[in-house]
Amino acid sequence: MLQVRKNRLWKLLTILFLSAGGIALILLSLNSKLDLFYTPSEMLQADIKSGYRIKLGGMVKNGSIERDGTNVRFLVTDFIKEVPVTFDGVPPDLFKEDSGVVILGYFLDGMFEAEEIFAKHDENYMPPELSIDPAVT
Repeated sequence: MLQVRKNRLWKLLTILFLSAGGIALILLSLNSKLDLFYTPSEMLQADIKSGYRIKLGGMVKNGSIERDGTNVRFLVTDFIKEVPVTFDGVPPDLFKEDSGVVILGYFLDGMFEAEEIFAKHDENYMPPELSIDPAVT
């Protein structure tokens, strides 16, 4: 084999090896940023590894919100099963009973420990500052 062909082969193999390594790093990075979404029923049935971050979605159960300073405890339900949630921080303004919520956190020892709460609203949402009384118009 000629030296020129050997050099080309080595360059090709090096490029393929580095490309495969780069693709592997990208896939590992994307996998670590992946958050799976569960309802309470799905989460209680699934085998979730301890320390695995997930998103829990459902409705805040009526009468379940308990506040102690910045610590908030409540139940999230999908009207089949319920999951107790604890959150240390200030929840969003739209967070209330009987409203939709998506929570990012960890399920540990039967309690969902929330890092972040995303309150949901319906398609007819109007911020309180802009709400217009329909009886006036």
